[in-house]
Amino acid sequence: MINITHKVNSLRQAIATAIVKVSKQETIDAIQQRKVPKGDVFEFSRAAGLLAIKKTSDVIPDCHPLPVEFAGITHAVEGLNIIITVEVHTIYKTGVEVEAMHGASVTALTMYDMLKPIDKEIEISTIKLVNKKGGKTDFKDSLTKSLRCAVIVCSDSISAGEKEDRAGKVILQKLKQYNLAAGVYEVIPDEVDLIQAKVKQLVSEEYNLVLFTGGTGLSPRDVTPEAITPLLDRAIPGIMEAARQYGQQRTPYAMLSRGLAGFIQNTLVLTLPGSTKGAEETMDALFPYILHIFRVAEGMRHD
Repeated sequence: MINITHKVNSLRQAIATAIVKVSKQETIDAIQQRKVPKGDVFEFSRAAGLLAIKKTSDVIPDCHPLPVEFAGITHAVEGLNIIITVEVHTIYKTGVEVEAMHGASVTALTMYDMLKPIDKEIEISTIKLVNKKGGKTDFKDSLTKSLRCAVIVCSDSISAGEKEDRAGKVILQKLKQYNLAAGVYEVIPDEVDLIQAKVKQLVSEEYNLVLFTGGTGLSPRDVTPEAITPLLDRAIPGIMEAARQYGQQRTPYAMLSRGLAGFIQNTLVLTLPGSTKGAEETMDALFPYILHIFRVAEGMRHD
């Protein structure tokens, strides 16, 4: 199975259909009048489909076990065709399209099994995914202009050449995944005056997004929050609350991060952990969802 540990939970929905075609009207009549010898075709097949949805990961090797929050199966008769519609919801890290199609398949097979004694020419066809929602693809906001981004590494040891920067480079790589490039990438020491001077410079140069990495912990030299806080015009606490919650699911030490986020004039400033893993996980927690901020800002300017 593919690794989904870096993904975030979100509401995911899928609708799939299948068609069972019978050869005569008498078969449709028997179904609707509940005269099929094996029992109520709609109810038995619905029950089988629900079981199939829940057991998908047991029979499809690469499917992840997941919590099924809702499953609904309906039948609609159109001439000699019976349209099976299966809808599945979950709040999880991966989608439920296979669960929906598996449910539709088993519902159709159950109907076939129940109807074959009275109709030898039944066909199952067109098992397909009709619609799916949820996941990163639903949250990729299309911006009419590219964002001016900057990545600033706050570290005494890296600025002194004693260590190699890894966290900043991870951030650069993550930005590229969303077609964003950093026009500025610099390393500065953990000094309040230097941090404030740098962010003021980038704000004056009208950068849209500035990401600081490092200095958000609890050591005496971790001063990035102290430097940024008095400059914020509008704090956005929920951003780093989401990042800490994401990190807390992976390590209990995430609660020790003092990262913050907010606007300084029209520049969104984020302060990420200085560890490579912490920076990577924070980017996974926030992107691409955070780009919606700029989409909203564009809409406000257009109005």
